[in-house]
Amino acid sequence: MDFVSNLLNALPGAVAQGLIWGLMAIGVYITYKVLDLADLTVDGTMSMGGAVCVMLMMNGANVWVAMLCAFIAGMLAGAVTGILHTGMGIPAILAGILTQLAIYSINLRILGNKANQGINPDKYDLLVSLRNVKEVSIANPILVAAIFTVVLIALLYWFFGTSLGCGIRATGANPDMSRAQGINVNFNKILGLMLSNGLVALASALYAQYQGFADVNAGRGAIVIGLAAVIIGEVVFSRIFRNFALKLLAVALGAIIYYLVIQIVLTLGMNSNDLKMLSAIVVAVFLAVPYWKGKYWNKSGKKGEAKNA
Repeated sequence: MDFVSNLLNALPGAVAQGLIWGLMAIGVYITYKVLDLADLTVDGTMSMGGAVCVMLMMNGANVWVAMLCAFIAGMLAGAVTGILHTGMGIPAILAGILTQLAIYSINLRILGNKANQGINPDKYDLLVSLRNVKEVSIANPILVAAIFTVVLIALLYWFFGTSLGCGIRATGANPDMSRAQGINVNFNKILGLMLSNGLVALASALYAQYQGFADVNAGRGAIVIGLAAVIIGEVVFSRIFRNFALKLLAVALGAIIYYLVIQIVLTLGMNSNDLKMLSAIVVAVFLAVPYWKGKYWNKSGKKGEAKNA
């Protein structure tokens, strides 16, 4: 009974975190699935957005202005990665690592040469706060994050239906054919990386408000959580979610499932120091599921059909 009560008590927080990190995972989805690029910049932008948002609010900026600036900061970081990759011929994964390293120093400067900066919800008008996670009101971070998710998915669905968005999708699907059709592949890669990291920074701004502080290490391992959400969403919902908007929704739901699994394991008594290892195991298992499915289950199905024939 203690396990059940403790789990139910912790579930609202897990769902809220899952929704916020789901926004970040949608950004990862754009590079990983749409552009077909391995981008590690997100580990830096996941802390940059929160740092920019918190520092601007502490200096008197409106929360919406602060979040817009966080989004723009993330886009600029993505642009740097894109230019390193397309303009200097550096592989995407190395370009992301280089940008991520630079962002760490930039984040320290943004935070006033401190590792973290707190923001008091009693003194500032925050959109989300951990203290409201169990309240039945419009201030509940679950509701706010859910609204953000729905609006974001709707905007991305519209954008990727435009000629510019279709160009980005075509670039990821087949860059050589896209180039032959007159599409500026390098521009689309840069734009996709900008959009992806802008969304990650926006999620970071929400997450910093939710936990009440911005931390220079907030994005460490963020790519693992993002990939976990993408893969879990794909494995669990791929058969029923075929529309692009629904695929984005699957990513957000994947992040919620990930955090629910983490919360269940922690409630069972697992040492929190082992969370990174658990994250790696979860991602590895869900990455392997499609491979196992294709190698073993499909073969057994084909053998059964052959016998019936």
